[in-house]
Amino acid sequence: MKRVLIVEDEVAIREFEAINLKRVGYETVEAGSGEEALEIFDNDTEGFDIALLDVMMPGMDGFALCKELRSRSDSLGIIMLTAKSQEMDKISGLMIGADDYVTKPFSPTELLARVDSLYRRVSKTKPAAVSKPSTQIESGRFVLDLRSRSLSKDGKNIELTQIEFQIMEYFFANPDEPIGRTVILHKIWGEEYFGEEKIVDVNIRRLRMKIEEDASEPKFIVTVWGRGYMWDTTAT
Repeated sequence: MKRVLIVEDEVAIREFEAINLKRVGYETVEAGSGEEALEIFDNDTEGFDIALLDVMMPGMDGFALCKELRSRSDSLGIIMLTAKSQEMDKISGLMIGADDYVTKPFSPTELLARVDSLYRRVSKTKPAAVSKPSTQIESGRFVLDLRSRSLSKDGKNIELTQIEFQIMEYFFANPDEPIGRTVILHKIWGEEYFGEEKIVDVNIRRLRMKIEEDASEPKFIVTVWGRGYMWDTTAT
């Protein structure tokens, strides 16, 4: 069963989200606050695929909850729901671990399209059965393990979200080749994704903060002017 944790303090909105998700086959669990959501998540035994988090909530807001959930799970898909349209609010959510954002008010069609798209990406990143042999791709100081869905640098594990792992997997499959952000967007988020391309830039920035010695002067994920981003093997 595809499971979604809905966190929204307004009952009407929460029920609206739950009803529409249930209609297309999702199992939903609802929480009216960030604190309640954490308690549910920590005590749940079945696991969640996606969490829908309202940003503006009393007590623990959506940003704080996103940070807590991401620290507990790298594979959980997180979508931020916000009435704010300011650029920094969107970027802030993505930088602390969210995978996508939807600005209120939104239609059932948009919500379901975003959830479906993210669920497909989440399901692809679930680890394969332990009985299968480990498949690793090495690039200098880095090792990408396709079975455990993990990345290490100099033997030390680097925690990645499922979106970040997919981007790194795409880079490793196309070393030293500039890739446009539109191409990355379609490859990772899907051609049906109708969000903004800047989500690619934010995830690249987040990746650089994790793998570069100096994120302000990247050596591994470099920008090729006018062509896109490139995994530079000469630096690895």
